[in-house]
Amino acid sequence: MHVGFCYSRIREDEKLLLNELESRGHAVTRIDVRNPAFGLDDTEPPGVLDGVDLALNRCQESSRVRYVSRFCEEYGVPVVNDAETTAVCADKVRGSLALRAADVPTPRTEVAFDRETALDIADRFGYPCVLKPVTGSWGRLVARLDTRAAAEGMFEHKEVLGSYEHKVFYVQEFVAKPGRDIRVVAADGEPVAAMYRSSAHWITNAAKGGEVSACTVDDEMRDLVARASEAVGGGLLGVDLMETPDADEPYTVHEVNGTCEFKALNTVAERDVPGAAVDWLETRAGA
Repeated sequence: MHVGFCYSRIREDEKLLLNELESRGHAVTRIDVRNPAFGLDDTEPPGVLDGVDLALNRCQESSRVRYVSRFCEEYGVPVVNDAETTAVCADKVRGSLALRAADVPTPRTEVAFDRETALDIADRFGYPCVLKPVTGSWGRLVARLDTRAAAEGMFEHKEVLGSYEHKVFYVQEFVAKPGRDIRVVAADGEPVAAMYRSSAHWITNAAKGGEVSACTVDDEMRDLVARASEAVGGGLLGVDLMETPDADEPYTVHEVNGTCEFKALNTVAERDVPGAAVDWLETRAGA
């Protein structure tokens, strides 16, 4: 197959995918999305997409990743992940709404558009609670609010930052997880591999220094991953879960990532993660 590999920066994850694709003899056109122009009135794709069987969108920025998938679809180029899935996963509000609509357990979350209403939410949730940006990854700008005074300071700071997205206050209950969370990489809802991300800090992302170890996907996790994937539209996804103290609901899904990282997972998983991802891409492309 001929893959249009769309990127804005090539990290270790992208290198693993590129090596796997090229080692199998697939043609790969590397497309730095900062360079080509995407015409609004064009019916033909930019030259870099000529002859491409499948576009793989590995852009990290939430703005670029959404538009690249949308333009590929407008030009009739199949893309992973598709535009709707990408848009849902790039926006925590849309992602949360999709999970709730599918009855997938998620942490209690409320959204406000001014500081006072956000404070009311935090007071009702109780402290600690969590403030998250509506776009972004790697645990950046995520804050644990331990007191009302902390909430007041964070909300005031957020309100004057300038970006319109900072005017959205996404407040979530604090889940007393056991010092770790779980990342499952899945292809159309079927788990490829999973890992625990553990840390003494309450943010356990590998990007924040969390230690990783292999995790066996049990039946409950498998069901939640399949339902969460379907809720956001399917594709190659990273589904993040937390263990809860509730025996009736032992896991909660706190995020589904559309451009998921897996380099840390690949170091602890028994399965070859980029190999499994390319297996799935070949199936999608009919290769």
